Amino acid sequence: MSLTTNKMFYVSWEAFHRATKELAKGLLNRDFDSIVAVSRGGLVPAAILARELDIRVVDSICVSSYDYDQQRELKVLKDATLADSPRLLIVDDLVDTGETAKALREHFPTACFVTVYAKPQGKPLVDHYVTDIEQDTWIQLPWDMELAYSVPLAEQKS
Repeated sequence: MSLTTNKMFYVSWEAFHRATKELAKGLLNRDFDSIVAVSRGGLVPAAILARELDIRVVDSICVSSYDYDQQRELKVLKDATLADSPRLLIVDDLVDTGETAKALREHFPTACFVTVYAKPQGKPLVDHYVTDIEQDTWIQLPWDMELAYSVPLAEQKS
C-alpha cells in the first residue's frame, strides 16, 4: 500500500481518545486483568483502556511491520512477558491486512484482541473494534502529525 494511491483518513487526538473510550465501554462487562500493547500504535489506546477498565498490569510486545508508507515483513523486536490468558487484552491501534494480528493470535491464542480501527482484510481477526476503515485508506494518527500554518484559499495561486 502506498500513500500516493490511497485515500487519507486524518484522526485528531480528541477523536482518537473518544473512539478508544467507546471501545472501553464495549469491554466493561469483561474481566481483564492485564494488557499487552502492540508497540508503537497500541501504546496510546492501551493507556486509555488501562485507565478506563482499571487495569494496572500493562506490558508491550514490540513489532515492526511498517515503514512510513509501506507494509513489510513483520519482526518481533521485544516479546511481552505476560502469559496468554482469556483475561489478557491485546491492544493495537488498527488492523490492516491482518498480518500482525495473525502473528499475535498465534502467540496469544486465548487472549482478547482489540483495535480502535479495522480494515476489511484484518477485521475477522479482532474480537472488538470501533471504526470501520476502507482497505485503500491510509490512517494518519495524531502522533504522526503536527499542526502547521495553512495558507488561506484567497492567497493560494491556482
